[in-house]
Amino acid sequence: MRLMRFACVVFGLFIASPVFAKMVAEPVDWKLDGTTFKSVLVYDDAVTTKRPGLVMVPNWYGVNDIAVKKAEMVAGKDYVILLTDMYGAGVRPKTDDDARAAVAPLYHDRGLMRARIGKAFDELKARAGSAPIDRSRLAAIGFCFGGAAVLDLARSGSDVKAVIAFHGDLGTDDPASAAKIKARVLAMNGGDDPLTMPQVPEFTKEMKRDPADWQFVEIGHVVHCFTETEAKAATGACRYDAKAAARSYEMMRDWLTESFASN
Repeated sequence: MRLMRFACVVFGLFIASPVFAKMVAEPVDWKLDGTTFKSVLVYDDAVTTKRPGLVMVPNWYGVNDIAVKKAEMVAGKDYVILLTDMYGAGVRPKTDDDARAAVAPLYHDRGLMRARIGKAFDELKARAGSAPIDRSRLAAIGFCFGGAAVLDLARSGSDVKAVIAFHGDLGTDDPASAAKIKARVLAMNGGDDPLTMPQVPEFTKEMKRDPADWQFVEIGHVVHCFTETEAKAATGACRYDAKAAARSYEMMRDWLTESFASN
């Protein structure tokens, strides 16, 4: 009997243990201009307190299993992330050519890009009633193409607290729109990135019109895609760098902490 009682106690503790908590990856759909978008809300359900909400736009391959795992890593116990579909439900690139075709309409029509990222930010706000999101602490992060998207969210005059672009495209169709920025902007790019470094002079000139706080970080001896773990090539313009990735994530966390603490 005593052994049975002990077993029941242990079982009860096991059931109550946070070992059963897991990362939630909840489908989130919305429509804009007749197109259905399928995104994913990611957070750790072991944490019940409200935490900052982040719109996250992945690289040009969009929402896929790799992007979900990256969102889970970034979210941890600290953030709720809306991994954002910028293409629409029927567009899921499998090759570089597919991805190039997917981003082309958005780079061609930056108004369309701003409308879609703005809608994603509104959807993040709307999830505050059902997910543990603190609506006073909202930001956006993006990688490669996603960096361009979140920078355009800032340029739109959104009330997002901060935007952070990792190895993002820095170009814009309207440099004067930087005067509307309310968010604190952080952009981090590889010093040897042949795709984005030529854009830096115009970007920094543009950002000098930004009335909010901004910072551009050039990470030495690093090329494009430095946070993308799947970019394993030993050479080339797109290559993962573990040290640069870790450093950039730390800068992200510091930037977000400062942004959420500011009035």
